[in-house]
Amino acid sequence: MNDFPKLKNEIKNIFEKQNPIEETLQKTCDILANSIAYYDWVGFYFKNGDKNELKLAQFHGEPTDHTIIPFGKGICGQVAVSNENFVVQDVSEQDNYISCGWKVKSEIVIPIFVGGENIGQIDIDSHSVAPFTKKDEELLEYVCEKVAKLLDQS
Repeated sequence: MNDFPKLKNEIKNIFEKQNPIEETLQKTCDILANSIAYYDWVGFYFKNGDKNELKLAQFHGEPTDHTIIPFGKGICGQVAVSNENFVVQDVSEQDNYISCGWKVKSEIVIPIFVGGENIGQIDIDSHSVAPFTKKDEELLEYVCEKVAKLLDQS
């Protein structure tokens, strides 16, 4: 059983330390990946300047070829357009899925909003089918709120 309240508190502590943004984001990826067994890849993507694409920032897990993702393409690209959470319990059932590796079975992507604008997202891949619950969604929304506040202050 995952202790989501404890994990939220640990994440809160990371954001309160006022480290450089990159370090805070990396520590967040690391703690999520190390605390939840089915979070096999955790990363942040952000809008790439004024281009209609996402650019990979900090992540924890195997390196990916998907460092740039056009808006609308794959789960991440769809979230960049829809501005809504996207939980995919079985990636094999998605037509517009970009495979990051044969091990990935499910994915959850939550957008990050600053000033009402979708500026990025957190992306979690899992090697398990259907591991994500409402608690995961709530935890990741919490993380995205923390990231948004941090970015809004910088």
